[in-house]
Amino acid sequence: MAVVVALGAFLMTLFGGWVAGRVTDRRHLVLGLAGGLMLGVVGLDLLPEALEAAGSEVFGVPEALLLFVGGFLFAHVVERLLAVRRAAHGAGAAERVPQVGLTAAAAMVLHSLMDGIALGAAFQIGGGMGATVAVAVITHDFADGFNTYTITSLYGNARRRAVGMLLADALAPVVGAASTLLFTLPEELLGSYLGFFGGALLYLAAAEILPEAHHEHPARSTLLCTVAGVAFIWLVVGVSGG
Repeated sequence: MAVVVALGAFLMTLFGGWVAGRVTDRRHLVLGLAGGLMLGVVGLDLLPEALEAAGSEVFGVPEALLLFVGGFLFAHVVERLLAVRRAAHGAGAAERVPQVGLTAAAAMVLHSLMDGIALGAAFQIGGGMGATVAVAVITHDFADGFNTYTITSLYGNARRRAVGMLLADALAPVVGAASTLLFTLPEELLGSYLGFFGGALLYLAAAEILPEAHHEHPARSTLLCTVAGVAFIWLVVGVSGG
């Protein structure tokens, strides 16, 4: 059953990427929406789940928050290292580094894989729990597909690469759900991963996506798209029961 539901996530992810690819003439609006979706996913979905799952503290600070900060710093360091390497080979300082986009998209694929694992684990617990998680996974996979395509394209990767990462992101929940027939992921490990991934995603939204959205078109419509993205994730979290 989990694998069948994951096929719905597969289609929703592809739909999200298709929407992102079709509105290229409104690039600033796409980026504004993507930034809002990412901010909403981090603040309203990933971080609360991480704090609940990884409840232990390290020197007075919840483990999930330490990993959240670590993920943010990791994304920053990786981007800076790649940018420095690019500059050393003669590229302009303002030129986007394609590897950053591919790395970020790969992280989205890993997140979708974890979604599939969570879906399979929920159905192992019971049909009611599985249905609740299914609603959350399928609805927010639109945002995952949208963000995966947008992030890959933003950093100067060719369209075929963006489509390739989108397909990998769409397949990941199916693979993750199928893998739960063989093993179950410990809850604390899942919480630690969510914290780390949330920090990295927040860096991309705050330091890259949103500034780029307002760089050439600092319009109210862009800001409204960002707010709409956050509101959409809030709706998803509320409908799925958190």
